[in-house]
Amino acid sequence: MATSEVQNFYKNKYIFLTGGTGFLGVAIIDKILRSVPEIGGIYLLMRPKKGKSIQERLQDLTKNSVFEQLLETQSADIFKKLIPVSGDVGENFLGLSQEDQARIVENTNVVIHSAATLDFQATLRPTVNINLLGTKRVLELCTRIKNLKSMVHVSSAYVNSYLTEAEEKLYPCTETSQKVIDLVDTLNDSALEELLPKLLKDHPNAYTFTKQLAEHEVNKHAAQFPCAIIRPSMITGAWKEPTPGWTISKNGPQGFLMGASKGVIRRLPVGVDLVYDYIPVDAVVNQTLVLGWYMGTNSFRELKVFHCTTSTSNPFKWRSVMDQMNDYLHKYPLKSAIWYPRLKFVSSLWVYKLASLFVHILPALVLDFVLRVTGGRPMLMRLHTNVWDSLNRLEKFIFTEWKYHNPATQQLSQALRETDKGLFNFNVSQLQWPEYFVSLTQGVRRYLNNEQPKSLDAARRKDKILFVVDLVFQVLIFSLFGWLLASLFGSSCSSFWLYGGISYLLFNQL
Repeated sequence: MATSEVQNFYKNKYIFLTGGTGFLGVAIIDKILRSVPEIGGIYLLMRPKKGKSIQERLQDLTKNSVFEQLLETQSADIFKKLIPVSGDVGENFLGLSQEDQARIVENTNVVIHSAATLDFQATLRPTVNINLLGTKRVLELCTRIKNLKSMVHVSSAYVNSYLTEAEEKLYPCTETSQKVIDLVDTLNDSALEELLPKLLKDHPNAYTFTKQLAEHEVNKHAAQFPCAIIRPSMITGAWKEPTPGWTISKNGPQGFLMGASKGVIRRLPVGVDLVYDYIPVDAVVNQTLVLGWYMGTNSFRELKVFHCTTSTSNPFKWRSVMDQMNDYLHKYPLKSAIWYPRLKFVSSLWVYKLASLFVHILPALVLDFVLRVTGGRPMLMRLHTNVWDSLNRLEKFIFTEWKYHNPATQQLSQALRETDKGLFNFNVSQLQWPEYFVSLTQGVRRYLNNEQPKSLDAARRKDKILFVVDLVFQVLIFSLFGWLLASLFGSSCSSFWLYGGISYLLFNQL
């Protein structure tokens, strides 16, 4: 087999990684340890929290399910390559001690900045501190690193979400970073909240606004050291690595599948014929690492921007899997399911909310009451309230179609040696969406619902029982509706079957 240029580049090098405990971050760590075990080391910026030291947090990190494949071929000694450094992107000098700063400055070769606050509801102050000032702090450290080969900044395709089509380039900001930082320094929270809409203009939230400002901070340093920006879209479970369907994220489709497999999410508001831009986490990981090599070996002195997206190279529409989704849920059911899974797609938020009253809210009230009576902890109403609130914030993202053009990404993928195309694959044109969603359903079952494959037979038996219970429940509830309507209109008792049937047909339109 031909040698791998990417592997050779990373051998004996040191990487400084922020955001290493997040969904993307742990996948990056796993990929490096699996594919480049000869790496010199990975400095992980970690903050002590919940009474745990960074060494304790590192121990917790190594127990993540992402490393299961790694530990089949490597001993736990491989984790000695992980070097935790106490710090926080939200603090001056990243909260690093003088000693840790000196180590990083002396040894680091590649910086991957992945840390960010992803909360679409977050206010301006925390998003400026983490997304904008955090990036500035990382870049300031980069200017001091003695042998920096490349810096890769993980941004988001949605930094330009006010455009329905975007290219792999830097778009102008409506405000300067310094002005926004000064406003955050001088104004109180209520004044900032009042000013926010004027600052955001066409941006949907403070997240996309501050991430766009951060990109311009990266650009200011592109002449000093090689800088690349990678813009992933909605990051979803793994396509191939470390294992198909792996995920620890509840965002996007895997979150919906988690609720649907439990039987508590029964309606999904999506435009079935809109293109949704989902990108598997392993494609983002592989492209990030390839960019570290690509920028480091070409020594560019201008910013390079890459879209890690699917909307133009392999567009996904929910219609392509709509008819199969319930089959997937019943082929890989949960032993812990609360009700019989039956997922239906609705095309608008108001239809979803109307249907939710019947299929989410009323059942949640009943089941939460049962949980209280039996000594359990009621949770379903809280879950549906959170979903309801989040959908109001996410409506733009649910019912808007974006096209993120990615010729630079495609060219980079094609330019790799065949060995690296296999080892660091991010050519998503090869991805088959129906097959991917089969894997994702299994991944959600295994990694989000913590159900092992050996429990599948028992889960399928329970699924059959829930089907009968659901059927009986529907007969009873629509018979009751029929009786109430017959009584209301003064019809004969025998008419309640007709009214019950009409109720059933109307309900199934929701």
